Parts: sequence; structure tokens; C-alpha cells
Amino acid sequence: MSALSAAVGVEMLKARRSRVPWLVGVGLSLAPLVVGLFMVVLKDPESARKMGLLGAKAQLAGGTADWTTMLSMLAQAVVIGGGVLIAFLTSWVYGREFSDRTVRGLLAIPTSRTVIVTAKAIVVTAWGAAILAWVIVLGFAVGLAVGLPGWSEAVAVDAVVRMAVAGLLVLTLQPVTALMASLGRGYLAGLAWAVLTVAASQVLVVLGWGTAFPWAIPALVSGAAGEGAGEVSAASLAVVVITGAAGLVALATWWRGADQSA
Repeated sequence: MSALSAAVGVEMLKARRSRVPWLVGVGLSLAPLVVGLFMVVLKDPESARKMGLLGAKAQLAGGTADWTTMLSMLAQAVVIGGGVLIAFLTSWVYGREFSDRTVRGLLAIPTSRTVIVTAKAIVVTAWGAAILAWVIVLGFAVGLAVGLPGWSEAVAVDAVVRMAVAGLLVLTLQPVTALMASLGRGYLAGLAWAVLTVAASQVLVVLGWGTAFPWAIPALVSGAAGEGAGEVSAASLAVVVITGAAGLVALATWWRGADQSA
């Protein structure tokens, strides 16, 4: 067994035995359920009123109760909610070593720090991809259970492709979050960075600069940023890939050379 395989196995075991990745999955699973509730309200406001649901909720949801609206709202959940919660998962995978004071023992083992960083990145990507895939599947299941009209195979395929690509871009940017968590020696710095990038993305999209800001591009790809927010070109996708790669190199460099005694 190679050093990387062994390190991935250890990191996967840590994640599997912890509540954090599972809670992230549960938290993000609430999104399609809430979207489904909005669809119920929109589909039959009178019945929703009899059940005690406020009519104002239907106005907040916007649009009509159909697959297009459902998938649009699901895309927002995958990109925005997923971006924050997956960032929390990333911050935990890297920051827990400092918060739990296990970093000294981790770095004392005869496994290179680059291998450790890479193993953690693989685990974050695997867990994140599994959670996002589950949320997309759950969203379709909820839509079928509600009985939404306007089903179209073309619409469904387009939505899945957009959400999958957007989710992949979100995962590609996680090394930067990991770097912030490492620099902050804990969870909070990475999570604060995620919230900051979400806020900055919303502002820059409105200003028309979203296609140049890596953290805004996943929302543009998924359509969650709305119509007219800007077309995503190959150059924009390259910006995300370059940012993620640079973050991974910087992360590995920091773990190799930074003073870990604190």
C-alpha cells in the first residue's frame, strides 16, 4: 500500500467516525425539503392556508409550482448552501488538527506533509461530491413526490449538468478554504472566508464582474445568479481551475514549511 493510499484511508476513517461530515450532509439535505415545501405552497395555496402555512411564503418562493422553478431553487441550494457547508467540512478536515491539538503527532509520523495535504483534499472532494450528488437526487425525489407539472427530460438533463459542473467548481476552490483554515489554525477562519466569498460574489455579480471572480462563477454556471448575470466562458472556468490549483500548491507549501508548533 502506498503512503497516499494509507493516508487517504486514515483520513476517510476519521471523517466516517465523526459527526461533522454526516451533519453537513443532513444540513444540506434540508434544502430540497424546504424547496419542496415551497412548491406545495405554490401548487395549492388554499390547502396550504388550511394547513396553517402563511400565504406570504408563496410570494417569497416566487414563480410557479413546476419543475423549472423547483430546479432553479435547487441550484441555488447546491451552490450557495453547498458552498458554505462544504467549506465548513473543508475547514473541519484541516482545522481540526489544530483545534484538537493533534497536529504535532500528525506531523511526527514518517509521512510527508504533501501526502497528508493531498489525502485530506481527496477526502474533502469525495465527501463533498457524495453529499452534492445526494442532494440533487433528493431534490428530484421531492419534486416527483409533490407531483410537479412541466417535466421535460431536456430541462432535467440541463439542470443536472449545470448543478454537477457548479458543484465540481465549488469543490475545486476548496484548497483556498483549507489554506485559510490552516493559517487560522482552526475552523473559524475557513468558515469566515466562505461567508465572505458568498457575500462578495453577490455584490460582484450585480456589478457585472462575476465572471472574473472565482467564487461567483459556480452560481453563474448553475443559473442560480439569475438571467443576465453574465455568460461563463472557458476563460472563467480556467480562472476557477487556476485558483484551485494555486490554492493547493500554497496549502502544501505552507504545511511543508510553516512553523507548526503553535
